[in-house]
Parts: sequence; structure tokens; C-alpha cells
Amino acid sequence: MLLFDQNISRKILKLLEESFPNSAHVTELGLANATDREIWEFAKYHQFTIVSFDVDFYNYSIIWGPPPKIIWIRTFNQRTAFLAELLQYYSSQIFDFINSEELECLEIKG
Repeated sequence: MLLFDQNISRKILKLLEESFPNSAHVTELGLANATDREIWEFAKYHQFTIVSFDVDFYNYSIIWGPPPKIIWIRTFNQRTAFLAELLQYYSSQIFDFINSEELECLEIKG
């Protein structure tokens, strides 16, 4: 499902466990100090969609294409609860995106 990058609090998992089951955070998978490329490869191998504020993952999606797919959050310094509400609000679009074969990146602005 979703793999949250280190720049998003791992507390988000608790807030989204019903909406996005089987999601994970890089810290709980031993990837806290991993490079973006290592996270990319892990997500690709394990069929995760990466969720990040980081433009680097967006750039990777342009260069290499999916998998993995990227959800690029375009907000700054928001509380974890706000971010969880934003993802829940866009949940149907997120599921459509994950199941689509055409798109490699979904931008969410809030």
C-alpha cells in the first residue's frame, strides 16, 4: 500500500490504518537512514506507493517511471492530523491512481 518517507511523522500510520491498511513508514522497515534511491528500490520490490514531500521522488518518477508510484504532497509544515485528513479526503483518487497504469505521480496540494 503506502510507504511514508522519513519527512512524514510515523504517527500518521495510526491515523490512517483503516483507510490505508498495510501501509508502512520507512523507520519501521529499517530504512530511516536509507538514501532516496534505496527507498525507491525497496518500494519497487515490495509494491509500495511512496508518499513524500520530497521533490526527488517526483524527479525519479519522471526519469525511471513506475513502479513505484509516487504521491507527492505539496504542503509545507502541516500537522500530522491535517495530512491524514488530506489523504483521507483524497482516498478515492489515491486508490484510482494506485490502480491506474497511466500515471506515475499524483500531486496532492492542501
